Amino acid sequence: MRLISVFFLLAACSATAAVQVRDADTIVWDGVPVRFQGVDAPELNTQAGQSAKRWMVNYLRGKAVSCDLTGEKTYDRYVGVCYADGQDIGAAVIAAGYALDCRRYSGGRYARFETPAAKSRLKRARYC
Repeated sequence: MRLISVFFLLAACSATAAVQVRDADTIVWDGVPVRFQGVDAPELNTQAGQSAKRWMVNYLRGKAVSCDLTGEKTYDRYVGVCYADGQDIGAAVIAAGYALDCRRYSGGRYARFETPAAKSRLKRARYC
């Protein structure tokens, strides 16, 4: 039964859906919390985290969002790669200087998008 539920969730997440921003690396997509795989954004209790969330809200405004979930979960969130009008949201937030690549989970997929300013200003999470 659990396998069927996960399959249904993965299949349902291939369509475009409504989105709410929790922070710069987590959205609620059609009611499903999704953590961007391999994205290390600052926490909301910091000024950098608040700025990153504002950027994300503005970036996603009016765009069609879709997600490909991995099937993994972290806390209450599913893990996945999400797209805004076909563009990888993780790559966009990192290229804009509001987050860093978390190589442990991205395999280095986003390293080329990191900006020198973000690397000097943001503290990378220990788990990355």
